[in-house]
Amino acid sequence: MSNLQNWVGREEVRTDQIRADPARFMQATLDIKPSLSEGDPLPPLWHWLYFLEAAPAGELGRDAHPKRGGFLPPVALPRRMWAGGRFDFHRPIQIGHEATKRSTIACVTEKVGRTGPLCFVTVRHEVFQNDELALSEEHDIVYRNDPDPNAPTPAPRSARDSADFSEIVEPTEVMLFRYSALTFNGHRIHYDSDYARTVEGYDGLVFHGPLTATLLIKLAASKAGKAPKRFEFRGLTPLSGMSPFAIEGVSEDDQTKLWAKRADGALAMSATAEF
Repeated sequence: MSNLQNWVGREEVRTDQIRADPARFMQATLDIKPSLSEGDPLPPLWHWLYFLEAAPAGELGRDAHPKRGGFLPPVALPRRMWAGGRFDFHRPIQIGHEATKRSTIACVTEKVGRTGPLCFVTVRHEVFQNDELALSEEHDIVYRNDPDPNAPTPAPRSARDSADFSEIVEPTEVMLFRYSALTFNGHRIHYDSDYARTVEGYDGLVFHGPLTATLLIKLAASKAGKAPKRFEFRGLTPLSGMSPFAIEGVSEDDQTKLWAKRADGALAMSATAEF
């Protein structure tokens, strides 16, 4: 851990043109007729389609993510998961204009959970456009051991029984493939079902955590009729095996409580949008 702490404060800066095509392709991925064009505001969390890292194939790890030890610290635990994030939306990101993202390793923390050792890495991102801060993000990554096939599976938390609004999401291999392509995400759990089952212990292909969060914030914004000022989410139980799941919410004053619920009633993700 003393070596990993050397990564705290490390920075990386990327500049990208917020082109219309990735946003239009994202609309198609979500079964929306492509309509976004230059000058339109980028929908919330769609900044993940930009500022991508193009690591050569020879520099990828076992899971097809870039090997650690560059910007991210060289955590020895083999499994990498997106644990959650927090966002402040200061002003819309405009399609058709250049933007810059500054990323900083905020902290590295080692813990021991029910399934063994864990390492949490928090990365702070700031997106600037026209020299003005548009978005602040804290991104939580968790690293853990491969699952023990003989260990009992912890019982998941149950999701809430009642909601003000709800939608059913029916994952498809094409949806997962397209989102992986749009975000240049090579993680094999999203397209290699044998790897997902035999190596990482899932029921099958895993629905992207960031895509789940994107669907939740989209649901909140559609119900409120406006984009939120702040959003946070936490992944709790994976959505795997291509089973349909529900995204639901409850409106409470100036915020919306949201969650993704698996077919078995387990709470997969919780989120809050503030307006």
